[in-house]
Amino acid sequence: MTTQAESKKLYFEDVQVGDALPQLVKEPMTHLRLVRYAGASGDFNPLHTDPKVGEEIGTGGIIAHGMLIMGFVGQLVSDYVGPEALRKFGVRFKGMTHLDDVITCAGTVTEKYEADGEARIAGKVQAVDQNGDVKVAGTFVAALPHKS
Repeated sequence: MTTQAESKKLYFEDVQVGDALPQLVKEPMTHLRLVRYAGASGDFNPLHTDPKVGEEIGTGGIIAHGMLIMGFVGQLVSDYVGPEALRKFGVRFKGMTHLDDVITCAGTVTEKYEADGEARIAGKVQAVDQNGDVKVAGTFVAALPHKS
């Protein structure tokens, strides 16, 4: 997969307040993806892998790890600015992601400024499901090079 940073170098002068980050749409959530993520993260909470547990506690079945959805949003930002440009990234978890949900990550540049000798942009990001329900909302700050 080619990232934004690999396909076209992003410069401070090319970014404007209000610019949208290219959306990132993930495949429908599957049980296999959650089991794999549990193995990779070490988070084996049965709420994420055992449908009976989700039914028993009232979540309607298994739910995705919040950190997995945060990772999708991180991928969106990293694809846009490049991983070495990221200075701050944080999110709040807003809702549960269920099997078959299609997660779309999007963001907007909200600010351009100079700090600590760097040209920086800041923005808002979020992940929503196919119904528009917000799962994760957050912010980022990245340092971009000048053209000259």
